[in-house]
Amino acid sequence: MKSDTLATADRLFHGNDGIDPLEAARAMAPVLDKADDGELFIEYRESELISMDDGRIRNASFDSHRGFGLRSVSGEASLYSHAGELSHAALKRALEVLREARLGDAGTISVAPAPTPAPLYTSLNPLTEQTFEARALLLGDIDAYARNKDSRVVQVMANLSGEWQVVEILRPDGSRTADVRPLVVLHVSVVMEHNGRREVGSHGAGGRETYTSVTAPEFWRAAVDEAIRKAELNLVSIAAPAGEMPVVLGHGWPGILLHEAIGHGLEGDFNRKKTSAFSGLMGSRIASKGVTVIDDGTIPGRRGSLTVDDEGTPTQRTVLIEDGILVGYLQDRQNARLMNMRATGNGRRQSYAHLPMPRMTNTIMLAGTASREDMIHSVKRGIYAANFGGGQVDITSGKFVFSASEAYLIEDGRIGPPVRGATLIGNGPDALTKVEIVGSDLELDPGIGTCGKNGQGVPVGVGQPTIKISGLTVGGTGL
Repeated sequence: MKSDTLATADRLFHGNDGIDPLEAARAMAPVLDKADDGELFIEYRESELISMDDGRIRNASFDSHRGFGLRSVSGEASLYSHAGELSHAALKRALEVLREARLGDAGTISVAPAPTPAPLYTSLNPLTEQTFEARALLLGDIDAYARNKDSRVVQVMANLSGEWQVVEILRPDGSRTADVRPLVVLHVSVVMEHNGRREVGSHGAGGRETYTSVTAPEFWRAAVDEAIRKAELNLVSIAAPAGEMPVVLGHGWPGILLHEAIGHGLEGDFNRKKTSAFSGLMGSRIASKGVTVIDDGTIPGRRGSLTVDDEGTPTQRTVLIEDGILVGYLQDRQNARLMNMRATGNGRRQSYAHLPMPRMTNTIMLAGTASREDMIHSVKRGIYAANFGGGQVDITSGKFVFSASEAYLIEDGRIGPPVRGATLIGNGPDALTKVEIVGSDLELDPGIGTCGKNGQGVPVGVGQPTIKISGLTVGGTGL
């Protein structure tokens, strides 16, 4: 019996105006027969964004596209041809490009990935679930609720975004894998003014769900409440101190530091090319005891989760660091083959117009046994970074700079006043060895992360418990 996902792919890709899968496989076979790997990646995507500022809809956009990417892999090289239309004429032209640029005749096409597991999320299309008018009215309700909640609110901004992506991976042996992926996000920002001082607070959340989840009153009201709470803290914040000091990182979204400063360095391509700070360290201690890091694409409904990756490989729970020892990398099919390792379901691409590469899904540090209070009590003077903003990292050296969007001074084992302008500066491999305490309060992020690599952006998730790092450089303007 054909799965619902394949039935959806048939409807979108293989009708009268599409490509017959059996005919496509027969056409691909002689072109890819001497390649090491290759596939036809077909995609349909609908996406929308509705933005409100001060009670008025400022932007409303909708986009849809459909196309394919054809790839041939030989050794370290890949040939790729893509088109923004689905037709046998377009596929024929793409095959001719690959045939003319053929990389060699020594390969043997790799076997197809394992069968597709059960879906990790609904296949419903969020964009057809409610009317546009209902979504626009919701943003107006958010504006009214925020202003009624606190008279100091002088500006409210909110946006609601959703997408529905259907992908199919077709291989020259005729095997087919499909996935239907919803994604929604609600983001709220408020500006509050008190005694002539203005500050911003924001909060966003979402996942691979339908709009029903983020438009429920209890959900969006909690998002507004959180944005107001952060703005209130910023109104009374003082300048962050500067210097080397202990740092306690909060649970949940602060795992973005783990993602950027450590996760990218554990992707297979960087390690195969020996451009990662972790290259050649498999089996070595790279972190303190008690530090275990995984990448898990199988968590139902999470923003970074995928039933299968963009090469058709089922995602999995991959252990990267176990009790401080490096034990794994994140692999797509090409880098796994070249490194004589197993693909981990981390081959991802932004769209049909992009080549797949090793990318993270949900990257998480597992929980320890300590409490947050124990960590705070152990710090004479330092910073508690409860939430993060943006950051930058150099993959080769591991050096990073992150801004804390919510942080507090720790004095004599107690949380003190909130601070503004705190930046955390360090080195990923070095920071891992300075993790002194791992908390028991593991939490995943609210579902807002997008990861950039080589010009491609894909949705990701992060998570961690509260952790204490013995020393990081804090950039600030206070004393």
